[in-house]
Amino acid sequence: MKLTLTQFVTLDGVSQGPGSPTEDQSDGFTRGGWFVPFIDDDFLQQASQWLDAADGLLFGRRTYLAFARDWPQIEEPDPFTVRMNTLPKYVVSSTLKTGEWKPTTVLYSNVVAQLSALKGKAGGELQIHGSSVLAASLLDAGLIDSIRLAIAPVVLGQGRRLFTGHRDSSFELTSQRVTSTGLTLLEFSYAGAVQTEEYSGVVPRD
Repeated sequence: MKLTLTQFVTLDGVSQGPGSPTEDQSDGFTRGGWFVPFIDDDFLQQASQWLDAADGLLFGRRTYLAFARDWPQIEEPDPFTVRMNTLPKYVVSSTLKTGEWKPTTVLYSNVVAQLSALKGKAGGELQIHGSSVLAASLLDAGLIDSIRLAIAPVVLGQGRRLFTGHRDSSFELTSQRVTSTGLTLLEFSYAGAVQTEEYSGVVPRD
């Protein structure tokens, strides 16, 4: 399986609390729900296609608990309800022993080895949704194969940023589009370490 990160972010890189004012108020965050005004049919169709590729979902503890609280209460005809509630779920946590949002497997030790083993199994994608702290650590570990970003045209000025790790990584842009509400949807595949050069003037092209 391929390990894929799907993340909603602002122009200033904030990924905290996109879906509700009360979704994640940790560290005094007061501007949750910033992504919702930009959701339209175009985005929902694309997000549904992304979820179609999932054979499993991976979360950090905080995102898992929020999703486990909310998704069982979201009824059809929401296009994501059945898949979110029935796909195999994996949560990385040193404090949780079991997960109530079935089917859930808790990964509490040798996480890199366990995720490497999962990636070695046949299947489509193991998708990380939200979980920015976990995503940064997995990027540091070199485990993330591709990234999908839905960038909202807002600047919040506060909140937890995506990718606060330490490993440099470069990605190749594989897909791009803009929805009718102004969401920029970008897909990237991992391309190795960052390459640097010194600018020495524009080289004429033939």
